[in-house]
Amino acid sequence: MRLLQFSTSHYCRKARLALGYKQIPYTVENLTPGLHSLRLKPLTGLTTMPVLLPERDGYPTAIGDSSQVIQFLESYQPEPALLPSDPALSTEALVWEDWFDESIGTATRFVYYQFRSGPGKQIDPSFASQLVIQVVRRQYGINAAAVALAEKRLTLALTELGNRWQTAPFLVGGQFTVADLTAAALLSPLALIPSYRQNYPWLFERIIEVHQHCHEPLPPGLS
Repeated sequence: MRLLQFSTSHYCRKARLALGYKQIPYTVENLTPGLHSLRLKPLTGLTTMPVLLPERDGYPTAIGDSSQVIQFLESYQPEPALLPSDPALSTEALVWEDWFDESIGTATRFVYYQFRSGPGKQIDPSFASQLVIQVVRRQYGINAAAVALAEKRLTLALTELGNRWQTAPFLVGGQFTVADLTAAALLSPLALIPSYRQNYPWLFERIIEVHQHCHEPLPPGLS
């Protein structure tokens, strides 16, 4: 299988974690933000990443969106499963995934790219890196007011997540699910921001555990 991705995207990390958890061999093709649409539109009609190319007869040519990738992988290779067999618990896991995808992952993106364009610029001050950061900021409308709202959303989310992850190893049903995987992937960029590392040490312990469970290299800031 081939995964089309942005190397720094936390949604692409989510897809890599799923592939690693199921121990499905794959290669990656890193695309350039802004130019990626030239590669993706003929495949999916969209510009969102990641995109998985199964590259095998009898399967779709391309699967776009991290949630759709996981849904495909669950049918392609059911074990080890990312959804509980109990329908109620499966629904709960999917609700967690959707919440992280639609709300928390977006908030993380805003906070992370604001940091990378300011105090975190020294992480990679190269022209190419800073150009990508500015392209992403313009694409998503990242500004001070939007970041302030994102920070509040993350504070509330981490309080709720902490109530679960600090008292139990998994978010749903006493087993590893797509909920744990998605949380670890979409919050991983915060590992480079000192205030989050200081205030939420339990979060990064869990993120490390999930990456080890999925046989995936640790994200920047934790490796």
